[in-house]
Amino acid sequence: MSSAPTPSSLPTTFASLGVAPALVAALSERGIVSPFAVQELTIADALSGRDVCGKAKTGSGKTLAFGLPLLMRTERAKPGAPVSLVLVPTRELASQVAEVLEPLAKAVGLRVAVVYGGSDLDRQMKRLARGVDVVVATPGRLIDFVDRASVSLGAIKTLVVDEADRMADMGFLPQVEWLLRKMPTDRQTLLFSATLDSAVDQVVRRHLRDPVLHEVKERQMTVAEMQHRFFKVHQLDKAKVCAAIVGGADKALCFVRTKRGADRLVADLRAEGVRAEAIHGDLRQSAREQALDRFTAGRLPALVATDVAARGLDIEGVDVVVHYDPPEDHKAYLHRSGRTARAGEGGVAVTLVLWDQELAIERLQRRLGLDVPPVEVFSNDERLRDLARFEPAGSAHPHLSRE
Repeated sequence: MSSAPTPSSLPTTFASLGVAPALVAALSERGIVSPFAVQELTIADALSGRDVCGKAKTGSGKTLAFGLPLLMRTERAKPGAPVSLVLVPTRELASQVAEVLEPLAKAVGLRVAVVYGGSDLDRQMKRLARGVDVVVATPGRLIDFVDRASVSLGAIKTLVVDEADRMADMGFLPQVEWLLRKMPTDRQTLLFSATLDSAVDQVVRRHLRDPVLHEVKERQMTVAEMQHRFFKVHQLDKAKVCAAIVGGADKALCFVRTKRGADRLVADLRAEGVRAEAIHGDLRQSAREQALDRFTAGRLPALVATDVAARGLDIEGVDVVVHYDPPEDHKAYLHRSGRTARAGEGGVAVTLVLWDQELAIERLQRRLGLDVPPVEVFSNDERLRDLARFEPAGSAHPHLSRE
């Protein structure tokens, strides 16, 4: 894998990066005039036909980084045989990518289709049969269509694998590998990932041809810059504690481990007078999208999510993340908590701890370098409505371990 040097003076416009005038105009109409770092770094190489491996976090502007070159290199396709493909790990991310690409594709006379599970299969099949140039898909549903001979991948000239690390986390890499074997080997491949661990690196080495590596070195929110609260709660009071926390927040994102747990927490929060909705894999896609839209727009104070459903989501303005169920490990804690404290704003991460979870929380804090003794709280504690100023009486201020 070759690594491209960072130019001393990076281009500051999409036109200077080589983006077509029609696309530049379409971007300008949407108020997008200055490229982000990942776009400045990758677009020129992608336009030249190089395979590109981009290392960048969610929310860094990757969709335009791969989307603009992809659209410029896409030709009109025959029915059932798209020429460009974007693989993503979740339905939500598929919708987000399509939402960005569709108006740009229209500006250059191209057709985009979205393919994912949980929505009408026959409608998607008919859409592919009519002919689309670019497909945005989750691996499982696309495999269904390939198995049914409803779509052929034999004409794919440009492939994007987005959020490859999330693909690995969710166990989708074998499906991705299966799909890759159905495509021409001389295609262009653009892979984007927040990390390049061993599983992702194997895909890069096996399926990308002398890729150029670009890494966006962004300043990441650290553990020290978040406010951490660990509250010991009683099982019968746990949902009420969560409701009190949400009641003092503008926008609270609550994480649970299971789909059934998400539905149960939503019901409990509503019983306490809190407007809440869930996103998880058993809900219809339209219901998930509507809940996410309401939460993003600030019309819904609480969104309850499973870890899988929240993969790839980029939600701004979350002031409190509630680990209603403690995360499985420190990586999951950081991934969840990173949804708050964005754009230089302070954020609070709250973990609710039952008596039989205290040892696991001690281990979690050691991995994070934290020393924040859990404090027992009850739902009638007024301090829960102002967590940023919460100072447990008689306890030390939460601090980082000095070890």
